[in-house]
Amino acid sequence: MESINCFHCGEECVEEVIRYSEKSFCCTGCKTVFEILNSNDLSYYYDLENAPGISPKLREGKYDFLDNDEIIEKLLEFDHGESQIVSFTIPSIHCSSCIWILENLNKLHRAIKSSQVDFPKKKIRISFSMDELCLKELVLLLARIGYEPNISLENFEEEKKGVDRSLIYKLGVAGFAFGNIMFLSFPEYFEIREFWLEQFKHLFRWLMFSFSLPVVFYSGKDYFISAYKGLRSGLLNIDVPIALGIAVLFLRSTAEIAMDAGTGFFDSLSGLVFFLLLGKFFQQKTYSFLSFERDYKSYFPIAVTRITSENGNHSEEQVPVYKIEKGDRVIIRNEELIPMDAILIKGDASIDYSFVTGEAEPVTRLSGDRLYAGGRQQGGIIEVEALKPVKQSYLTQLWSDEVFSKDKSSAFQTLTNQISKRFTYAVLSIAFISAIFWMFYEPSKTWNVFTAVLIIACPCAIALAAPFTLGNLLRIFGRNHLYLKDATVIEQTAKIDTVVFDKTGTITTSERNSITYEGIELTEQEHELLNGSLRASNHPLSRALYKMLKKNNISTPDVFREHVGEGLETSTSDLCLKIGSAAFVKRNALVTGESDTREDQQKTSVHISANDQYKGCFSFHNAYREGLSALFEDLAKDKELIILSGDNDNERERLEKLLPASTKMFFNQKPGDKLQFVKNLQQQNKKVMMVGDGLNDAGALAQSDVGIVISEDINVFSPACDGILDARKFDKFPEYFKLSKGAISVIKWSFILSLCYNIIGLGFAVSGNLMPVVAAILMPLSSISIVGFTTLATQMLGKKLGN
Repeated sequence: MESINCFHCGEECVEEVIRYSEKSFCCTGCKTVFEILNSNDLSYYYDLENAPGISPKLREGKYDFLDNDEIIEKLLEFDHGESQIVSFTIPSIHCSSCIWILENLNKLHRAIKSSQVDFPKKKIRISFSMDELCLKELVLLLARIGYEPNISLENFEEEKKGVDRSLIYKLGVAGFAFGNIMFLSFPEYFEIREFWLEQFKHLFRWLMFSFSLPVVFYSGKDYFISAYKGLRSGLLNIDVPIALGIAVLFLRSTAEIAMDAGTGFFDSLSGLVFFLLLGKFFQQKTYSFLSFERDYKSYFPIAVTRITSENGNHSEEQVPVYKIEKGDRVIIRNEELIPMDAILIKGDASIDYSFVTGEAEPVTRLSGDRLYAGGRQQGGIIEVEALKPVKQSYLTQLWSDEVFSKDKSSAFQTLTNQISKRFTYAVLSIAFISAIFWMFYEPSKTWNVFTAVLIIACPCAIALAAPFTLGNLLRIFGRNHLYLKDATVIEQTAKIDTVVFDKTGTITTSERNSITYEGIELTEQEHELLNGSLRASNHPLSRALYKMLKKNNISTPDVFREHVGEGLETSTSDLCLKIGSAAFVKRNALVTGESDTREDQQKTSVHISANDQYKGCFSFHNAYREGLSALFEDLAKDKELIILSGDNDNERERLEKLLPASTKMFFNQKPGDKLQFVKNLQQQNKKVMMVGDGLNDAGALAQSDVGIVISEDINVFSPACDGILDARKFDKFPEYFKLSKGAISVIKWSFILSLCYNIIGLGFAVSGNLMPVVAAILMPLSSISIVGFTTLATQMLGKKLGN
């Protein structure tokens, strides 16, 4: 039977087909959106892209918390009179048609005054009037047209951060001064003795001095601060020789014009600071629309339903999640997340802890059992009693580990800083030796030679090599869907010798697309009733199996009963099916042949019985990412590889066949175990990269030298990390390592090129013949050539990755 796709969202019409205006829709939500757009002359939306919408599937009461005034106040950016402004993150923004419809929301409701989309950040800013449209209605409107906002605890606590533009201002000041000083210096370069120029040369020199003041004391002040902090800590970082060079340039140039001994080196000074700031600015350009510092607050709900009792009457209220205290009764509905550790009071719970532990199978809990924060209820309504506030739960305590507060970049010694220590000692030694020599040979040149060495040896080109090389690579990685937090991650990646992979969601795909059947073949009637029963169930395994089965005919059951955490019981006039766990289906059923209960429990399976006759089971197998074997074979050549999983070890045998024999595997690892495992590796002086995907990997990602998150969608939740890799580029992993090592080679060659310039310049300086024109040519030329070389070299490396 040919499948029918929804006109609005493009998804297959699985459960029902709604016909309207000679078009097919998968649900009333999609049909409603089409009606809204059509009635408001917005049908052009469908001309921009075929099936641009997302099918809206809202849980009843999902946004009831938006009736709470305290929560509304936190979410609103502006609230005065008839004007309110709110911003939402909308993960489903993906194309030009999305931008078009979201910026035309005012045509859908007159209370909406304007809406502006920030596409890179996937955010929308809406100005509206709450007198005509409350915040809850606005959110529901967005959800109905396929753009459901992501509202989490992070929104409730979010503090508005100002944009730091100080580097841009400093760069602008240095660039303005550099241009003007160069213009005023031209007559001095060529020693033009024109009458009027001679008359005004002193004015020009003091103008150059005036332009240099903001360059030194504003644009360049950070180098002095960094050098001072480095020296105070006993470290010789790259900013020490830079600050020394800037200071000597300024003091010598000021002395020369004050004593009418020359024009000084103000042009070289301003050019030096300008190029240094340009490199810093280039290095800071990263993926601001991606969040690399996410924690549990990005995942937790902003509010929960609390049960209150007054005069014997029970009522429900929506309260901010942080107002939950020990002893509070809370209702958790199907697909809702448990935000705090609790005791199950009423109802049978089927809890999916996959995002916390990595274990894919939901676990069944009964009244009186303890539930942990981070689990998601898969079944009916349950009532729980809070054991601890949210901030003291099992999951949130993971973020209290000191590893989450440490700054990896500060502990890492970059290649530039490693060289700077030796470079500084060498420059100072040359300067003092040269000064001592001239002190005895020709004392009048001592000061000039000493300062000239410090000026010409200022490591401008060395300081620029790493920022431009790594900055270019950040863009190249970004084009290939690896988004790194900052440039230092590339240097750290080049030193990695051990790679630890999570299993579920990292080396496996998010969908279970491999299903096999073992047992007695089902009859046509049994197949039809099975399809009808699975279609009516909301359990994820039922939905996954329903999508995989052939649907020639579907029989609707007369009786349908769902046993939470166990399975389904359905029947027609002459056929009764049980569908679910092995224990549920085999209970009171006639089982032919031997049955290994332990093996049944380890497998992810859906068992079937017909009229109390056990038929067999559909087994789900992890679908591993394409190219996994080749990727591990390539990495195993020079790296130690480890699988670290929260799952049980039922996939061990299959993995041993797929992966190199040297790959180590550890299963049943809790989040804290993973963090400690990585820490133990580091104590063995190993450089560790952790590759994961969920909250269960958060501690290990933070502890590792480099933490990379594999994401099916880079704009939805991922834990704190150093980089986010699009899952579609997983097979490119070895290439990223090679490119990182290539970057270090480019930086080293840049240092050698810079050294050549320094040797030439030092020849002039040591001999006492450093002229302003020589410094003005050599210093900018060295900077420009280094920038050109690193750009060309990294582009060549990038082409290899692209190919």
